Amino acid sequence: MEATVTGTTVFNPIQLYLLKLFSKMESEQELEEVKQVLADYYFKRVEKRAAEISKEKGWTQETLDAMADGHFRTTYK
Repeated sequence: MEATVTGTTVFNPIQLYLLKLFSKMESEQELEEVKQVLADYYFKRVEKRAAEISKEKGWTQETLDAMADGHFRTTYK
């Protein structure tokens, strides 16, 4: 997300926003709360994408259970 050009770090708009936000925090508790909000946000995104993939592929709960019980590792000798 960041690029270095001749020793100068260039931040994207999201990084700049977060830097400004974090600079205003006064306690470790605030940091932990923001970290939890971000973790929840990304968890919801992953959960939504997983549901979309399951629907696209026609997977049911039984399919997912079978996958969970499966062994998909490559055997190396």
